[in-house]
Amino acid sequence: MATHYEVRVAAEERTYAAQAAQAAFDLLDRLEARLSRYKPNSDIARLAQLAPGEKLRVSEPALACLQIAKQMEQITQSAFCPTPAALQTQPALPEWNLLAAEQSIQCVSGRLDFDLGAIGKGFALDRMAELIREWDCPSFLLVAGGSSILAGDSPTDAAGWSCGLGEDDSPHRIFLSNASLSGSGLAVKGAHILDPRSGLPAPRQSRAWILADTAADSDALSTACMVLSEAELIGILERNHSWLAFLETEEGPRPLGRRSIPSPA
Repeated sequence: MATHYEVRVAAEERTYAAQAAQAAFDLLDRLEARLSRYKPNSDIARLAQLAPGEKLRVSEPALACLQIAKQMEQITQSAFCPTPAALQTQPALPEWNLLAAEQSIQCVSGRLDFDLGAIGKGFALDRMAELIREWDCPSFLLVAGGSSILAGDSPTDAAGWSCGLGEDDSPHRIFLSNASLSGSGLAVKGAHILDPRSGLPAPRQSRAWILADTAADSDALSTACMVLSEAELIGILERNHSWLAFLETEEGPRPLGRRSIPSPA
């Protein structure tokens, strides 16, 4: 995942809130060890060593994250894909089976070059949020790399956690409560997002954001937004009313979808 994380906990007892935040960071380290392609002994790195027909039993977090990735791949008709990096070294995307009953992943064809950068951050935020709630700290804000945000309950006497669509000082803001916001674009890393369906750089040049209930969903779908045509995106949103997209325009972010826009009522 290789990015910067922030944890903010709104609680009356400062020391206890700090302990809850530290527990979340400790969990993040354990997830990184399982999900990072840069860790030689991680589940993701070991999956890349499988030959077609072989399978590997993976940890529960890796299986859960890949289950969500498989679902998002199906929902977006492969606009989101957890193996886009494979197209840099292979003529086609690898094929794989998720064997939930065996807690295993099977390589069907190609090399399983998983890159969970477009969903792993969100998955980690979701798991960190679960842990912080177990500490009885329901009001929190978690941030991964500045592009993925997950909010718990609103702080006392606030409409929600104020989050900008764009730069930190953006006048376009929404107020998050028990929801996630993730953004994708080319401004920081350039044309780093590939269309898994063609292997070419993502056609969308402007930024896109997704509001969803979970950070894994918003993280994956915001990446898919860079690949999907507007008609394709509208079709997905029509079937999933818990998601809301924002597309960057000269007049400001334009919402797409039926979910209501969080605002300070």
